[in-house]
Amino acid sequence: MNRNDVTEKIITTKVSKGLTWESVAKKVGMSKEWTTAGCLGQMTFDEKQARVVGKIFGLNAEEQKWLQTVPYKGSLPTAIPADPLIYRLYELVNVYGTTIKELIHEEFGDGIMSAIDFSMDIVRQPDPKGDRVNMVLSGKFLPYKSY
Repeated sequence: MNRNDVTEKIITTKVSKGLTWESVAKKVGMSKEWTTAGCLGQMTFDEKQARVVGKIFGLNAEEQKWLQTVPYKGSLPTAIPADPLIYRLYELVNVYGTTIKELIHEEFGDGIMSAIDFSMDIVRQPDPKGDRVNMVLSGKFLPYKSY
């Protein structure tokens, strides 16, 4: 038994029960984005959250303990992703990464956007020419320090 086994069980149960990540998140009391990341093995649930997720997905006590273990973050199996949707995000960073970096530095100075003090919101944006994916990424700015 390991964290990957628990993740696979969660995914299998989600599919077999026809659950949505949004419905799971409502029961956990967190955003659908954070809860999904946790269920996919990228975040650490506290004991209460792990019990709720355990109940939803039929996880035993040992499996719930794995949900409370700090994961090895970074879920992509290869340096360049093969999945078309994930590849497009990779492509977006390759094309616009330097622009994003330049504009953040111009506005905030020398530093980075945190992926720790971070939130994300993904919503469908209706559009007569075809619905759009609206992703808002919000990370705390962390300036580099002089010493």
